[in-house]
Amino acid sequence: MANFQLDELDCKILKMLSSNARKPYLEIARECNVSGAAIHQRIQKLYSVGVLKGSESNIDPASVGLNTCAYVGFFLSDPSRFDEVIERLKAMPEVVECHFTTGKYDMLIKLYARNNEHLLQLIHDQLQSIGFARTETLISFKQVIKRQIPIYDNIVEKND
Repeated sequence: MANFQLDELDCKILKMLSSNARKPYLEIARECNVSGAAIHQRIQKLYSVGVLKGSESNIDPASVGLNTCAYVGFFLSDPSRFDEVIERLKAMPEVVECHFTTGKYDMLIKLYARNNEHLLQLIHDQLQSIGFARTETLISFKQVIKRQIPIYDNIVEKND
């Protein structure tokens, strides 16, 4: 990936896919004035070099009964146990993101629970047994922005 250079066509494709991952290749081809085969090859190349990493259907958590979104910052009692902690967190389906961080926390996770009582149960019965020195939990009332990363027009290096 380090040696792969995006060109203008790649950027156009990424912009279109970031706004609609299910956009048909032929529609992308028409908007880019190239063949469908060329778009298919470009998209496959973007996957093979790791620029694109899958596509997903976004499920509204509340529609499936997960009404509480929380972020939990962890202070590890033994930082050498990172790998073990990660495996334990992977076993919890409620945990949807996990990040190693700088600053205040060693790790930060995002999780979904049915309600506050379920969140408390997850913290007491599962998270505390992992071996954290301390945790801090923030409950999100409402997500107001969620989007793909921006694809800038000037990402392509110009060879003048």
